[in-house]
Amino acid sequence: ARERVDAQGLVLAPGIVDLHTHYDAQLTWDPYATPSTGLGVTTLVIGNCGFTIAPCRPAHRDLVVRNLTHVEGMSLEAMRAGIRWDFESYPEYLASLERRGLVPNVASFVGHSSVRTYVLGEDATRRAATDAEIAEMRRLVLEAVRAGAIGFATSTLEQHNGENGIPMPSRLADQREMSALTGALGEAGRGIFMLTKGMTSTVPWLESIAAASGRPVMIAAMFVDPGDPTRVFRELGEIEAARSRGRELWAQVGCFPLGMEFTLRHPYPLEAFLAWRPAIVAESEARYRAVLADPSFRAGLKEEIARPGVPNRFSDKNWDHLTIAQVTRPEHRPLEGQTIGALARERGQHPWDTFLDFGLDGELDAMLDCRLFNIDEDEVRRLLRHPNAAVALSDAGAHLSFLCDAGFGLHLFGHWARERGDLTLEQAVRAVTSTVADAYRIRDRGRLQPGAWADLLLFDPGTVGRGQKRRVNDLPTGASRLATPAVGLYGVWVNGGRAGDVRGLAK
Repeated sequence: ARERVDAQGLVLAPGIVDLHTHYDAQLTWDPYATPSTGLGVTTLVIGNCGFTIAPCRPAHRDLVVRNLTHVEGMSLEAMRAGIRWDFESYPEYLASLERRGLVPNVASFVGHSSVRTYVLGEDATRRAATDAEIAEMRRLVLEAVRAGAIGFATSTLEQHNGENGIPMPSRLADQREMSALTGALGEAGRGIFMLTKGMTSTVPWLESIAAASGRPVMIAAMFVDPGDPTRVFRELGEIEAARSRGRELWAQVGCFPLGMEFTLRHPYPLEAFLAWRPAIVAESEARYRAVLADPSFRAGLKEEIARPGVPNRFSDKNWDHLTIAQVTRPEHRPLEGQTIGALARERGQHPWDTFLDFGLDGELDAMLDCRLFNIDEDEVRRLLRHPNAAVALSDAGAHLSFLCDAGFGLHLFGHWARERGDLTLEQAVRAVTSTVADAYRIRDRGRLQPGAWADLLLFDPGTVGRGQKRRVNDLPTGASRLATPAVGLYGVWVNGGRAGDVRGLAK
């Protein structure tokens, strides 16, 4: 050996496999996939939800980037400055990443929205595809899978909107198109179908796709929703039933409360409301403020939020988890740390009125912190322990200004195994290593055994976790992002090469 490490008292585990990231753009300027590698991730999957940057015609580059800015909360200036466009086709994109070199192992989905934009251009967000266009999209998916794509990803989620609130292209796909493109995986005989599902995408429909293609289906995002806390378990029951019939369906779950920081100027969690659309399309700040003040606009929001049965959307149950984190006007400092729900009760108002009045009182840029889903940890425990669950949903590389869940694996080891005891450490490690690697057919990863790739993680089980959030400015153009440091992590190796400090343990 060239180097020895004294790991006495520490745990050596396989490196973490992160199935749900959005590093597609960032990897063209950052081979480390910051901050994931420093948080123990040695293998990551990009292209989730179908939001990719390849294939992409030169004429569509800015359109694709502007859509990503909105749907995935990325800095437009950072992407315009940072993306190195030395590719057009999907195989050229993979070759570009390979040529530059990457620190973690990277697997990539071919993305539905990119394929649709490549074939339909600006019509991709306007209409259904013709038979000829569907055939061309299927050809591109086959080309990508045969070039090395790990599968095909898409989204039907209602809040997945691009610039100016226009639905992302994949949301315009009809059943013919979905059947043809998922069928390409069956024709290729390889690949995973990954879907971030909206209200109209049912588990039985996804079972029919698995039956027709013969390929595994990964369903995101499966949260405990305060607005309908039993829904996710009903859908898990449908997944179990599909499994009993030989269909490989997976529920992609997360180990964090899904929350994010946001401002009323950029209110991503609210854009799932159909009644919010007038605010999305407002062309100026003056018009935006007028919309927020409009009693009819507020009435629509109040009616819609009271409507039950809408999955994965901000609900009346969230007001007590929506906190004013940082104000911009000094006279409002006493409001910091208070929730909108508590303020509304104190003022005898509907929470929508309290919330929007606060924003209009000079606080459109106030930082708000909201916990949306997975708030009840006793219920989340049931998700994490389910045999058909894949623990992921870090969203690493996206929503950089509002969240940083790239340390999900360390959180699983520290919070759920050590602090709560809901999983043994062995179960927690397995959940984010071999279980997910096997689900995605990633061979020789996620295990410590002779012949496997040496993706390794060395940590202290007594302290492992993630640290406090902080803001850093290390994106192109100096754009900021949230970061959370690793705690109790002593070393990370990818393919036998050290990717992180071993804190003086090496000899």
